[in-house]
Amino acid sequence: MTILVTGATGTVGRRVVEQLLERGEHVRALTRDPERAEFPAGVEVVGGDLEDPASLAPALRGATGLHLITFGGALFAPLETADEILALAEEAGVRRVTVLHGGGETPMETAVRASDFAWTVVMPVEFMANALEWAPGIRSEGVVREPFVDRLSAMVHESDIGAVAAVALTEDGHGGQEYLVTGPQALTVRDKTTAIGAARGADVELVELTEEQALETWRGQGMPEDVIAFLIDVYRDTPPEGRTVLDTVEKVTGRPARSFAQWAEEHAHAFRAEASPEA
Repeated sequence: MTILVTGATGTVGRRVVEQLLERGEHVRALTRDPERAEFPAGVEVVGGDLEDPASLAPALRGATGLHLITFGGALFAPLETADEILALAEEAGVRRVTVLHGGGETPMETAVRASDFAWTVVMPVEFMANALEWAPGIRSEGVVREPFVDRLSAMVHESDIGAVAAVALTEDGHGGQEYLVTGPQALTVRDKTTAIGAARGADVELVELTEEQALETWRGQGMPEDVIAFLIDVYRDTPPEGRTVLDTVEKVTGRPARSFAQWAEEHAHAFRAEASPEA
């Protein structure tokens, strides 16, 4: 089978590519800039832009599976090209489609759900990779500064998101399904900094910010007000789906979800003082 992965250079897209490769599939990775993209050997890198559906026609030729994202462009605005993209996919002979949920209702996801493909919506909770936002402060000071440090998150390893998508793209029985994907534990910020400290071989100090201090910090970083409001809302009172552990990964893939401790070990270099800023 040939499977086209859009958003292939993204945090999840790369994992979808890797997991499909592990399953022995022929993978096409779509990117707006193929010359700069770096993928494992065996990946067919193709150019195309989800905001320009016609550019996808060559990439879709012969594809039987398609992984989609719901946002595009430099500003990550919701894609308005779903109908054209899905029409091209149908013409090319695509049978299975996965779409990565974008956090709310979007034209792409709505169109996929209404289509005749064997579609699967993959709905991950918080990515473990979000912890990389702490890396500069941990490298320079050994400190994490956060509000609401006892909030719970059932955060998920990006490879597990990719694995769920890969199964849905290559096996029958997943059409018309919506998979909420979590990690194996609900963790506090304290739990996460402890795991990072153990992985990097040096303790991480956790400094709890008041809500007012967090607002001041984020505004000083130039964070948009709507993003700040969202963070305060979900940090103060995380929705049940964000902190409830589900066994989706094991049910779909046949193996347990990866732990945050495992993720921290894999990324320990990013949190050590000698790591480069790009780590």
